[in-house]
Amino acid sequence: MTVAETMPGTTATPRALVVDDAAENRMLVSALLIQQGFEVDQAADGEAAVQAAEQTHPDLIVLDIGLPDIDGVEVCRRVRSFSDAHVLMLTAQDTELDKVVGFEAGADDYVTKPFSVAELVGRVKAVLRRATRTPATAPAAPATSRTFGSLTLDPLAREVTLDGQPLDLTRIEFDLLDTLTAEPRVAFSRAQLLERVWGPNWFGDDHLVDVHVSNLRRKLADDPRSPDFVCTVRGVGYRMGAGR
Repeated sequence: MTVAETMPGTTATPRALVVDDAAENRMLVSALLIQQGFEVDQAADGEAAVQAAEQTHPDLIVLDIGLPDIDGVEVCRRVRSFSDAHVLMLTAQDTELDKVVGFEAGADDYVTKPFSVAELVGRVKAVLRRATRTPATAPAAPATSRTFGSLTLDPLAREVTLDGQPLDLTRIEFDLLDTLTAEPRVAFSRAQLLERVWGPNWFGDDHLVDVHVSNLRRKLADDPRSPDFVCTVRGVGYRMGAGR
């Protein structure tokens, strides 16, 4: 089954943008995505990638970090100013700093070179599945906003405010906060959060949850040693706090 066939409610052919300065890498990734039912555009540098994203409105961007002009992280930041495309970053590095920087720029997931065909296809499917979660895997969204002290989340509008000021959260950060606030007395394990936010078929290190929680706490001005909002439950995972 192709990626296109796993996207419920989707009738148009999904579109992808592959960004890599190495022609052989672009061709390999493009061929894999075409097999999965995508129409594919390509870009060999960062400036061309931003322009292509503005013109083609891709559903998915597979983005190499090491580009000859502006790097992939900066491309991701620029694209995030006008696009909600799913961004899968490719890198030859696998350091914690690289992951944090990539996620802060708005990336959805990360694949380290060299990667297998199965890993890349699996990550692409997992990234896109998050946007089309079924009611069985997505928390029910009530009609009213949720308030925790100075924090308010509107699940239908996908808006969050802190002290009356809007917060700019990534898709994953919002989905994490949405999951935690929907059941504030539940202590979610990392595995449960991965299933709720990344989807039941996602595979990878559950440490990914910690990276995104850390980014979310920073935006909430939440001290991890004494958090008001996202609280650590030792030996379990995370739950929602009462707020301040």
